[in-house]
Amino acid sequence: MSTALFAALVLATGAERIAELVVSTRNARWSFARGGVETGRGHFGPMVVLHTGLLLACLVEVALADRPFLPALGWPMLVLAVLSQVLRWWCIGSLGRRWNTRVIVVPGMPLVTRGPYRFLKHPNYVVVVVEGFALPLVHTCWVTAAVFTVLNAVLLLGFRLPAENRALAALPAAQRDAG
Repeated sequence: MSTALFAALVLATGAERIAELVVSTRNARWSFARGGVETGRGHFGPMVVLHTGLLLACLVEVALADRPFLPALGWPMLVLAVLSQVLRWWCIGSLGRRWNTRVIVVPGMPLVTRGPYRFLKHPNYVVVVVEGFALPLVHTCWVTAAVFTVLNAVLLLGFRLPAENRALAALPAAQRDAG
């Protein structure tokens, strides 16, 4: 894969992120209109910076460090990156109007237990973890993969998952069990 094709892949991933933000904004409005309560807002800015930085760092590292495409690494990582997008949109489709990039809980709505939520409590974070190392490694951007993985673990484990788990734990038992 040429550097230009890798750049196109990264830019396409960025376009996908913009599509996510459009869906997220629409869904957040829907949730707030139904009494949705947002928690964990403090970590949202750093999360946006980290995810934007992932894409920019992929482009910078491949260009400045002259990273090669190694087929034995690049093709499997491309498959993982593409599969992570499939899982991401399965998560979005399964949550429907309740999916967004923020932590918003709508009172009275049961937890979603369909799609990948049948198997995992937070499947979207599997996507984030896999994409965070797979996308850069398509073109051997190992520094980007390592730095993103560490920073994402701090943000995810230290802030995002605790915020989501607190929001879900605050739901009445009938709402938690209705899914």
